[in-house]
Amino acid sequence: MGGMERFVKPGHSVIIKPNICVDYRSYEYAATTNPEIVSALTTLCLRAGAKLVRVMDRPFGGTPEQAYATSGIGEAVRAAGGQMEIMSGVKYREAPIPYGKDITRWPVYGDILDADVLINVPIAKQHSLSRLTLGMKNLLGIVQNPNRFHSNLGQRLADLASIVRPALTVVDAVRILRDHGPTGGSLDDVATTNTVIASHDVVAADAYAATLFGLTGSDISSVRAAAQMGLGTLDLSNVKVEEMTL
Repeated sequence: MGGMERFVKPGHSVIIKPNICVDYRSYEYAATTNPEIVSALTTLCLRAGAKLVRVMDRPFGGTPEQAYATSGIGEAVRAAGGQMEIMSGVKYREAPIPYGKDITRWPVYGDILDADVLINVPIAKQHSLSRLTLGMKNLLGIVQNPNRFHSNLGQRLADLASIVRPALTVVDAVRILRDHGPTGGSLDDVATTNTVIASHDVVAADAYAATLFGLTGSDISSVRAAAQMGLGTLDLSNVKVEEMTL
């Protein structure tokens, strides 16, 4: 893909947004992003010259401090030279969504909007409302009142993706949660695929990740809606896909 230097330039402020949704699951249960992936991305950004790499999420279960610790992400990021940040309620600001089809403005975390580079690092897992939670669904962690998104969720996620455009989406599919998402709780629901998907196109990344569950991007409402808005490529036959075994 050209290396991290394609996305991060010297002096850039980078935010990495993993999925750290609860404080009672370690990454083995495939409810939270694998800390090794977040650590590796932090290291790559710093090597590319980033002046600051911050990692953040807003868990819906438990406290951020405990969620960062339980997930293993906090320790991994600090060891790599990055900073874990607790998202503050005062930093949300009303953001216009000029091309939104269902919502035309919404409070979005200001630091996300202001960052030089946003790297989106979801974990691929089943979700009771959205069928799967992937790259676009992971962006729900940067808005205020995320539960209000659940009405017409697919289109609203696509509307959000029209203003929050990650420079890079890295889907953690090392372990995927095939059932009882988004929080899981049984290792019987976890499949090990040892796969990482990286793309500058969140639609294509999500469409490819869907195939790990026997689905297509068209089966996921947010992916389908975003493609219809011209936010990325849904048809994988039009995407240059390179598979590497490491």
